[in-house]
Amino acid sequence: MMSITLSQRLARRLRAKAGFTLLEILIVITIIGLLVTLVGAGLMKQLDNSKVSTAMIQMRSLKSALATMDLAIGRYPTQQEGLDLLVKDPGDAAPGWSGPYLGNEAQAAEVPLDPWKHPYRYIAPEGNGEPQVMTLGSDGQEGGTNNAKDIAL
Repeated sequence: MMSITLSQRLARRLRAKAGFTLLEILIVITIIGLLVTLVGAGLMKQLDNSKVSTAMIQMRSLKSALATMDLAIGRYPTQQEGLDLLVKDPGDAAPGWSGPYLGNEAQAAEVPLDPWKHPYRYIAPEGNGEPQVMTLGSDGQEGGTNNAKDIAL
């Protein structure tokens, strides 16, 4: 009878226990999936919040450009002219226009879209009021809640 040493028995046991069972692998994959779901949801919420912040910053920039243009031509754009007057020379319709008021002449200046790829809305002022710039939020429709709500400045 062949005698097996202690070290040989230990080596056989270790080889028999090497690797993972299918159940252990499935448990690890499930845990990773849960973590990705929880972290992914948090990241998506942060992304939505950053889009709201970006929209606010862009609208402030548009309002600043409108104020600069008002100083140059003595008025804000009409409802028909809209935000395009910030980047397109209207010729004789606005004497003193020295834009574009967004970007610079080296760039092809355009009115930016909101973070959800919708155009900003412009509401011309009545009388001596201020113009309003707004976005309809992530859903692109009036009303809404949370990140889909309308934002106006």
